[in-house]
Amino acid sequence: MNADLDRTQRWRTKFAAALRGIMVGSRGQSSFAVHLFATVLVVVAAAVLGLSAIEWCVIVLAISMVLMAEMFNSSLEWLARAITDQHDARIGNALDIASGAVLLAAFGAVVVGLLTLGLRLLEWLA
Repeated sequence: MNADLDRTQRWRTKFAAALRGIMVGSRGQSSFAVHLFATVLVVVAAAVLGLSAIEWCVIVLAISMVLMAEMFNSSLEWLARAITDQHDARIGNALDIASGAVLLAAFGAVVVGLLTLGLRLLEWLA
């Protein structure tokens, strides 16, 4: 019984840390706010256009991919600031690579959006 309680406490602690990480990683990040706004627009459009379950899965995966890339980018930015406040080309390269990953994820999500929402919108308008 006591072991189950300890295990439950550990999981609660892990989830609390993860939720705190989401809050810290997203707070004050203008690009994260832009992606959240885009997420709301996409979800509303998907609901209005009546996407299939498979289309919803693809949309949710694309949204998750972008938000995860943003969180990884934010974590690297925090880590870089903790390591040094001096300019370091290697840290700059790492941050640029992380930003590039966010850009690639966003481009992929746009393609997914155009292929799912765009085609549905054309059908809806026809």
